[in-house]
Amino acid sequence: MQLLRITVGSLSFLARMEEEDAPRTCEAFKRWLPFRNRLVQARWSGEAAWIPLGELDTGLSFENHTSHPAPGQLLLYPGGFSETELLFPYGNTCFASKVGQLAGNHFLTIVEGMENIKEVGRLVLWEGAQDIVFERG
Repeated sequence: MQLLRITVGSLSFLARMEEEDAPRTCEAFKRWLPFRNRLVQARWSGEAAWIPLGELDTGLSFENHTSHPAPGQLLLYPGGFSETELLFPYGNTCFASKVGQLAGNHFLTIVEGMENIKEVGRLVLWEGAQDIVFERG
């Protein structure tokens, strides 16, 4: 089981890669590690933050996809109807964009640090964009 360390601002999480259910998505994401970006409040998805990736061509299709991830179930949307993005749910989420409801590949699940998941929401809502880093656990 592959674990990744996720750091959002001063918060730290450990996440399990969902390699059995989303093997192609996990392999693609591993090639990006360490992955650094900015996390901002999602515009249409409810209690979630996101990392917009624009027109990035991941070469991926849907696998283990959902529109209703639980808090701590991170999604990679491979693009198509909307731009490519990573979604970081911290509460009730219905994944959507300006074109309507979407489904993304659930490829990471937070297994340590869930007691701080709501703080991610507070940070992106009240303090703005947060630095985020994904690296091997």
